[in-house]
Amino acid sequence: MPTYSSTSDFNLSIDDISEEAFERCGLQIRSGYDIKTARRSLNLMLAEWANRGLNLWTIQKQEKTLAANTTALTGTDLFGSAADDSSQIVDITDVIIRDSSNNDYSTSSISRATYWNYTVKTTSGRPTQYYFERTINPTLYLYPAADSAYTLIYYALVRMKDSGDYTNNNEIPFRFLPCLSAGLAYYIAMKKAPDRIQLLKQIYEDEFQRAADQDGERTSLFLTPKTYLPGV
Repeated sequence: MPTYSSTSDFNLSIDDISEEAFERCGLQIRSGYDIKTARRSLNLMLAEWANRGLNLWTIQKQEKTLAANTTALTGTDLFGSAADDSSQIVDITDVIIRDSSNNDYSTSSISRATYWNYTVKTTSGRPTQYYFERTINPTLYLYPAADSAYTLIYYALVRMKDSGDYTNNNEIPFRFLPCLSAGLAYYIAMKKAPDRIQLLKQIYEDEFQRAADQDGERTSLFLTPKTYLPGV
């Protein structure tokens, strides 16, 4: 009778991923600097992933108190408990305003130009629109200004954790391990194996696309065409 494993917790530490990436480049880690440069490339690649779209495992639900007359939230009023915690936010989605009766109201995102062109930004009412200013320490602007106390609820897309110690595991779903290894191999090839750049880049892009396709919400989509009747 065959024997099967009873575990499903396979993962790779930073040094394991580095070794895998070097081997894909036809190389071996020979010095402390090799693994140092691999970790640096890995952190750069994780930063690049933030530019590729929504990574669902990095989304955090936030609830913040919204006092009357509030027009904007920044710093710890927006996110975290330390002064620069809000710099972790890459973007925000699905902003909800909850009143004292626990009724939830959706809001819509507007552009910077739309918000700044409002003549009176202190107009009072239940906020229905928001503009997220994506500076290093971002600010969330609300319109109209809150006419009473509310609870602000939103989902924050935050940056991924750095690699840290070589014995650490990256904080990513196991589904992204092939992509992580392939991507690091491509990054290392740019520095140490230029003859393999094109091959490793294609493998990386394919692995990332497969992982990204699985990292989404599976819901039904219904499209209804809008009827336009001239002169009516």
